[in-house]
Amino acid sequence: MSKFTVEETNLICIYHSGTREDLISELIQMKTHLEQDEKELWELTQSVVDKLSAMSDNEFNRMTAELVADFD
Repeated sequence: MSKFTVEETNLICIYHSGTREDLISELIQMKTHLEQDEKELWELTQSVVDKLSAMSDNEFNRMTAELVADFD
């Protein structure tokens, strides 16, 4: 989990939609709705997209397994 900052992790939790590729797609789509004064969020989102793009699906699945609460 150390690859991602707390802010990046929060963004992942908000937009996580199942797969790594779906999450990347969601984040890219979200960036198109940002205003010019939201540069910090744009940069944060791009950082997450870059990191997700560099990791494998297996790494992503292990990482997100730590993020999802197990209520069983």
